[in-house]
This record gives sequence, structure tokens and C-alpha cells, in this order.
Amino acid sequence: MKPWYQQAVFYHIYPLGLLGAPKENHENTAADRFGELMQWIPHMKQLNCTALYIGPLFESSRHGYDTRDFRLIDRRLGTNDDFKKFVKECHENGIRVVVDGVFNHTGREFFAFRDLKEHREASPYKDWYRGVNFGWGSPLGDSFGYEAWQGHYELPCLNLWSPAVKEYLFDTVKFWVDQFDIDGIRLDCANVLDFNFMKELRQRTAPLKEDFWLMGEVIHGEYGRWANGEMLHSVTNYELHKAFYSGHNDHNYFEIAHNVRRLEAIGNSLYTFVDNHDEDRIASKVNNPAHLFPVYQLLFTLPGIPSIYYGSEWGIEGKRSRTSDEVLRPALSVAEQNAKPCALTDHITALAKIHKENEELHGGLYKELLLTNRQYAFCRFGTNSLILSAVNNDDQPASLSIPVPFSARQATNLLDETAGPVPLENGRLSVTLPPNGGAIFKLLEG
Repeated sequence: MKPWYQQAVFYHIYPLGLLGAPKENHENTAADRFGELMQWIPHMKQLNCTALYIGPLFESSRHGYDTRDFRLIDRRLGTNDDFKKFVKECHENGIRVVVDGVFNHTGREFFAFRDLKEHREASPYKDWYRGVNFGWGSPLGDSFGYEAWQGHYELPCLNLWSPAVKEYLFDTVKFWVDQFDIDGIRLDCANVLDFNFMKELRQRTAPLKEDFWLMGEVIHGEYGRWANGEMLHSVTNYELHKAFYSGHNDHNYFEIAHNVRRLEAIGNSLYTFVDNHDEDRIASKVNNPAHLFPVYQLLFTLPGIPSIYYGSEWGIEGKRSRTSDEVLRPALSVAEQNAKPCALTDHITALAKIHKENEELHGGLYKELLLTNRQYAFCRFGTNSLILSAVNNDDQPASLSIPVPFSARQATNLLDETAGPVPLENGRLSVTLPPNGGAIFKLLEG
């Protein structure tokens, strides 16, 4: 039996934005926004999603990544008990839950930093932060200096070489598993985290829960340095994310295919996406809205663990400004969105169902079959079966003859259940793809 994450279809929620929480945390008592969040569970299930990445969740001052308390659900959202009930409801609906682990830095209101400000050299937490220097002051008026994430001094960097810091964070993860029953962690800023810390995190979390999953945010670099048997199970596939939109905007499927080949050794384990809480919506990135259909087909059929960012299943748009990501993280009503018919939502629902039900897409070997600037076909192998995916980014239909490296007599179009089987002739599949669309075929050996 494969681990759950190899078969998963993820849904990604940024809860402070989705639920319309205040931008600044001045709350004295916990809000009650989890009731609204509960309404999204049936939606995720209807979309055929089997896992949720939700975060940031824990008490912070502003955007969620300036953590005040790693063991308290942000009071703008609700209480620890509220989240515990939410996870239980997700599990009862067949949805695993992964949360943000923001371990590179804290906010300035975190207990260790407040103590450091008050007691300076006498603080027992003086070694909890990187680069602490009592010989100069920070730009924010502190009587000491310290290393900050990308120069943002409201985000002081934790010292992950400190045994006390590591134990605190490992105990925090155990707390999350014990209290909330989470299934994994997405590590924020994994590209700058200490490798030994991540290796130790893998060792410490593996016994906590079967198939506990560690995924890291990595934008640039050789992904295999992070995603391997010693460290993380997966990292974010930003390379493919970029190729998804530029390969369509430029009518250049060679870019996408090259990316897949380059990452072939680790591609099946990578977390794949077309947009997220830090990136412009895919509907704002593609020049032709019709390209959303082949884009999502590739997301669900190429190697990787596919993820949908909340709202993008309805094709909503959003572009970040130079100073703010807020437009990427809007408050939405699932009832209002679902009340409007949307062909893209239906398409994504069908693709997620295909991915969920076909083991070839859960780590199956990839093979490129046909490649031009505007058409692309490939297959994924199962035990005695094969999934063939073909896409077209042209405004005109495309008639293709695709070589099939498999002993089969006919193919079934999984995207059109009303169509009859398509015969293979001389080891080739002849198909006409719709404009800016595609087809997915299932072939059985024999």
C-alpha cells in the first residue's frame, strides 16, 4: 500500500484571508470562524480532494508568519478545540490535514524574543536567535542586533543549531500531532533551513504517526538536496509552476517537457501547483483563459502531487502588488461561488477524480510520446495498465497519431465517459484533440 501522500490531491487554504480575519491581531478573545471553515469540507470532498494544506494557523500579530505562539490557534480564527474538531471532521471525510511549520523565524512578540528584549545578556534565550549582538541596535530600535529574514526585522531568525530551540520545535510538532492529529507539515522557507535540523526533524517525526509527511517550500535549487530519504518527503515544484503558464503563453510545450525530464528522478514526489498564496492566480498569468483547461490537465496527469489553491477552481483572478499579497488571499463564500455554474470547476473535479482513482498517476513511470510546440502527449505506467494524457494549446483542433509503447487493443477516454473505446492500429492511437483542450485515455494490457 502506497503512503497516502503519494495518492493525494491537495486543496490549499490560507485561512486568515479566506475567512476575512482582521489584518492586525488585537483580539482579546477567540473568534468563531471555524464554523464557516467547516463549510469548505464538503466542497473539498466534492472536488475529489483527499488532503488539505492549511496555514498559517498559529497565533501571530499580522500575516500569520510572524508567530507569537506556536501552540495556540490564532485567536482571529478560533480556539485549539475548534481546530481539533475541524481536523476530526476532515478525517471523517477522507481528507488528511497538513499545517504550516514556520521554524525559520518568529514574530517579535514571541516569548523568547520578548524576554531577550527585556533582559539582554541575562536572558536564557539569548542563544535562541541568530546573530545576536549587544554591541549595536536593530533598525526597529532594539538595544541589540540580530539576523532577520530577508532583512525584515519584524521576523527575527531562530538559531536552529541551538539544542534548546530544536527541542522546543520538536516538542511543538509532537504537541500538534497529539492535540490536533495532523498528518504532516509544510516547512516555510525550507530553502534556508539548516539541513541537519531537517534530518533530525525527519527522525523525530517518523515515529509520531504512520506516513507523517514533511514538505518544504523551496523555490530555487536542486530539489533532490531537500527531497530525499534522509530529509523531506517533498518540496514545492516552482520550476514546473513557472513552465505551466509560460509554456502556454509562448505556445512552447518543449519548456514543460524539458522541465519534467530534468526532474524525472524526483518528480513523482514533488508538490505541484499552478498558483498559491504567494503567486499570482493562474487565471491572471495565462494570456488565453481557455488555456486553463490544458494547464490543469497537465497538473493532474504529470508526475507530482497536485494541489489546488482555494478559489482558483472557479477561475478567480488576482495579481500581487509590489507591497502586498492581500489580493491573492481573498475572503470567499463557498456557497456563493458554488451557486454559479463553472465549467472549469467541473473540469478540475473530473481531473481530480481521474487522479484519485488511477494508480498509474500515483508515482507511475513517465514516458514522453509526442511533442510539438502546441501538442504534447505522454503516458504513465501502472502494473498492467497505462494512462495516456494528450493536450493541445492551439485555438484549432489537433489530429494526432500517438505511438503507444504498450500491448493494448483499445483505449477508453476518461474525460468523455459517453465516448466508446478507441481502437489502436499498428501500435498507435489516433485522436483529435479539441481546441485548447485534451484527452486522457486508459489502456489495459492485452
